[in-house]
Amino acid sequence: MNNYEEWFTTLAEIPELASWISELREASPNWFSAKDRGDIGKWQDALTKLPAVQETGFCVDQGKLSFPSSEPIPEELLLPFHPWRKGPLQIGETFIDTEWRSDWKWERIAPHLSLEGKTVLDIGCGNGYYLWRMLAAGARWTLGIDPYIPYIMQFQCMRHFAGADAPAQIFPIGVEHLPRVAPCFDTVFSMGVLYHQKSPLEHLMHGRDLISKGGEFILETIVLPPQFDQVTDCLVPEGRYAKMKNVNFLPSVPMLESWLRKVRFKDIEILDYSQTSLDEQRSTSWMTFESLPDFLNPDDRELTQEGHPAPWRVVIRAKK
Repeated sequence: MNNYEEWFTTLAEIPELASWISELREASPNWFSAKDRGDIGKWQDALTKLPAVQETGFCVDQGKLSFPSSEPIPEELLLPFHPWRKGPLQIGETFIDTEWRSDWKWERIAPHLSLEGKTVLDIGCGNGYYLWRMLAAGARWTLGIDPYIPYIMQFQCMRHFAGADAPAQIFPIGVEHLPRVAPCFDTVFSMGVLYHQKSPLEHLMHGRDLISKGGEFILETIVLPPQFDQVTDCLVPEGRYAKMKNVNFLPSVPMLESWLRKVRFKDIEILDYSQTSLDEQRSTSWMTFESLPDFLNPDDRELTQEGHPAPWRVVIRAKK
């Protein structure tokens, strides 16, 4: 399993993080023992079967994250890491057609970002696709957090080909394990996380507390469509939303902006506001479970299976 010691040492040099990193170092031996224990051996075996890499690195090629390999990487070495959700990816000569065209989202927001030389935190980072895109955009180093073990294994697979010295890392923890006040990140991303939180204001405050003075918060989340334009509009699903059982709040964009002002963000700016398309999120041979087409009403794609408004997503930048 991945050795985090080098990253603990690096981050412990940041005064605001020193005590937090000490706690994480003590907890890290148990990160992979409490959840998904039965599958850890399977994923470890899959990692050990990856061929040795003579030349490491990565690049972005027409939206794909491309990891070179002088050795052929057959699909059967990468399929055990299923489901591949964020991408697309190219590992050696093998193309991984992920569930999400994450490159489309990045292309919508990247022109508004300036990450050169910055330290970046990505809350709920999934398999780390955006960590690599942030590095390619000039970030000094990127740290992601996500408690879902399969995503961590996918990241370790990519890191195998990128090289152990790549300035990107994921800690397998949830946002609740982050320090309450450690203002040391230039930019904090929270993408696809807010609607899962039982207390959205608490999540926004937590993100704000992690940002250095003058830094920025990039928030991406599901919201109500444009016809819901009042600051009082908010959907609180009593059951499932788009077959998801852990969606708690879907505000209108005006309500979301109000939340950000409430927790003392300023210079709030909408970078993108668009409906999620069936081409952007769908099942593939690399993610064979249900996806967006299965979550919507087949007779009216403007509604979910439950009759709620179909998902729109907004990206907002706010300053601390």
